[in-house]
Order: sequence, then structure tokens, then C-alpha cells
Amino acid sequence: MALQRLDALPPELLDREAHELARYLGGPTLIDLGGEREPPLFVSVLLHGNETVGWDAVRSLLQRQRSRARAQDLPRALSLFIGNVAAAASGQRHLAEQPDYNRVWPGSELPETTEHRMMAELVGITRRRGLFASIDIHNNTGWNPHYTCVNRLDHRSLHLATLFSRTVVYFLRPKGVQSMAMAGIAPAVTLECGKVGQRHGAAHASDYLDACLRLSSLPVHPVPSHDIDLFHTVAQVRVPEGVSFRFGPGESAAEIIFEPDLDRLNFRELAPGTSIGQVAGRSHAWLDARDEQGRDVTARYFEIENGEIRFRVPVMPSMLTRNLEVIRQDCLGYLMERYNDHLPRGPQST
Repeated sequence: MALQRLDALPPELLDREAHELARYLGGPTLIDLGGEREPPLFVSVLLHGNETVGWDAVRSLLQRQRSRARAQDLPRALSLFIGNVAAAASGQRHLAEQPDYNRVWPGSELPETTEHRMMAELVGITRRRGLFASIDIHNNTGWNPHYTCVNRLDHRSLHLATLFSRTVVYFLRPKGVQSMAMAGIAPAVTLECGKVGQRHGAAHASDYLDACLRLSSLPVHPVPSHDIDLFHTVAQVRVPEGVSFRFGPGESAAEIIFEPDLDRLNFRELAPGTSIGQVAGRSHAWLDARDEQGRDVTARYFEIENGEIRFRVPVMPSMLTRNLEVIRQDCLGYLMERYNDHLPRGPQST
């Protein structure tokens, strides 16, 4: 698989829906667009083919630019990476024969594939050219507010994050994600823009991109603590392979029966004893929770009491989903802690 590179928008590209891009572009494509300022803003969309908000946001931004009475350059150069168009054609996160496009960037723990080499090439191109900032745009499959993710707690990254939302999540796992690779070059964030199809998500992301393109610099002073709600991801939760599950009442047999509205627990501070579902059949059917070092921390956060799966300690979940495909391909969700006490203080150099 070769990375395609273009230095202009192909005709009619902005008229194409996400599911049409595979036929039109043929594969993953980097498009470099000139602007009044350098270095460029890097934006990646469709790393997950079923998360179309990024492409919708970019289309809206560039269509507005194109429709202005006098054609003009963007306020800042833009490097746009359009990712897994093959999965987008099928409305899937990634195809069965593909790796996850947001787990194969430098630093990945997965066995090397053609996609790993493509992302390494892309990071190399970006490093040589220079970078103002990086933005990776995603949807959620469960109910979540709009929020931003960062992998480094520096002032410029946090200012970039809070420009989108005061809710910011700091995480170090999973590895191999775009934002973690790009953070070694410039401030990098991931936008989480709600569910697919919500117009507010695309509009919010588009307005944010427009604002970022107009920035001359990012502040190097601290973000005031009253302007940010910072959280730290402490565990990723999976359903072990081979364990059957469902949500709510149903006729199919399942070893775990989750609450039917499980994703409504996202970004809520939950007390110990809060139930997320019941264990049926084999009593040893269990979840798998791993911390940032990959250690099994299931017993720290969960217990089974009277056949119910309960939290042992106060937690705040995020990205809990009811999407069966996403649960099998990735995870059930994440657990977080409040982290404002770890905000960096004092000025930082650029």
C-alpha cells in the first residue's frame, strides 16, 4: 500500500461523501494545501472508516473557503491526511484484513504491517517539513460529550485542547495512535465529536479547524485551572475473547448481560457498588482491565457481588460503547480519574 501525495484538491473531491472516497481517491492520501503562514496544520480524518465527522468538518471548512467572493489562500498551510477510505466505503472501523489505522503509528505495539510503514513515512514527511500542530478527528459510538485528548501535559498542547473543549483527557495507552506520534513534533490533540451523524459534531470540529488555521502561535503560559477539567485514563476495559455478552434483555444466551444504557455512564462520577451488568452461566466470565503499563488491574476496579459486576472504587468511565463490532475490535471503554492537580505550572519554552 503506497501513500498518495497531492498538492491540490482534486476536482469535485469536496462533493464526495466519506463512503465515496475509496472509488475517487483509491487509497490513503496526503493533500498539502498552501496558506499564508507556515508551517502547516496537520489534520487526519477517517482513521476509523465509520467515523465520518472529520471528513464532514474538513469539507465544510474548505467549501466555505472556496465559496468566498475572492479566492484566497488559507490563513495557514494545511496538510490533510485522508485515512482508511476502504473501510469508509463499507461503514466499518476497519476491514477484517486490516489493522486499526489508529494503532499503527510509530510507537505501536502491534506486529509490523504495510500500514505501519505508511504511517512512519507520513511522520517522516511531516517532521522534515515542520509542523504547527496536529489534530486527529474522531466520533464516539457511545454517548459522550465533546472532548479533547492529549498525550503530553505541556502548555501549548493544553491550550490547543481547550480551544475545542474544557474537558480534556490525558492518556498514554493505547500505543500507536496518531496524536502520540505527532506529539513528538508539535502540539497534538485528538477531537472526540460525539456520535456519527450529529450535525453539531461536524460544525464544532469545522469551526475549531478554522480557528486553529488563524492562530499565529500557541500560548506558552499555563491554562488556568478554572478553564479546564483534566482527566487521566487509568485503565482500558475489554471483554475477553470467547466471552459472550449482550445488552439488556434478549433471547440469545450470554455470559455477561450489560445494562442496556451502559454508555449513559460516560463522564459520570460513579460511586463504589455501581453495577454495569450481570454475570450469567459460567461464574468466571470476567472483564479484562489493563493500566497504562499493560498490567491486569481488573480486581482493583471490579468485583462480582450477587451475580452483578460492580465497581469496587469511585470511577469515571469514558467511551463505554454498545457497538458490538467496536467492543470486539477495540474495547468496551475506559476508566478515568480527575487530574487537575497535575496541570503544569510556570512558563515553558517553545
